[in-house]
Amino acid sequence: MLTESRSIPIDGPAPELQVARDLMRRAIPVAPVILIAAGIGWGLNGVASAAIGIGLVVINLLIAALTITYAIRISLNVLMGAVMFGFIARLGLLTVAVVLLRHLSFIEDIPLLFTVLITHIGLLAWETRYVSMSLAYPGLKPRAAQKKPLKEADAA
Repeated sequence: MLTESRSIPIDGPAPELQVARDLMRRAIPVAPVILIAAGIGWGLNGVASAAIGIGLVVINLLIAALTITYAIRISLNVLMGAVMFGFIARLGLLTVAVVLLRHLSFIEDIPLLFTVLITHIGLLAWETRYVSMSLAYPGLKPRAAQKKPLKEADAA
């Protein structure tokens, strides 16, 4: 009986895409800081390496969200497999990309590797403050409604 319920597709909103978009939005103010630090330490090659690292992280997080979005529309069984094997596949692709990029003349290893590591961990840790963890509001926490000034509230 339990197996049958897992084969039913799940319809509804895609909170994972909302979270992925929010992660990408949060990468924007962080990127200049990382790029400046890489530029100070390794010049233009460091800036290019850090920019590529940020791009790899954003693409990785977006692919993760898209994988979940499409898999859950098929069934819960497919979702579980897609999440598990998708994680392994994305780590493999990320490793292959970094190994191939390291052979380019303008890539600096340290800014590339540290950017990928720190940006992944930093964005995910930062995002935990904004994720709801509630079935009532899957995805991001709702923003607090702004209170009207007392004079406007009385006039209405």
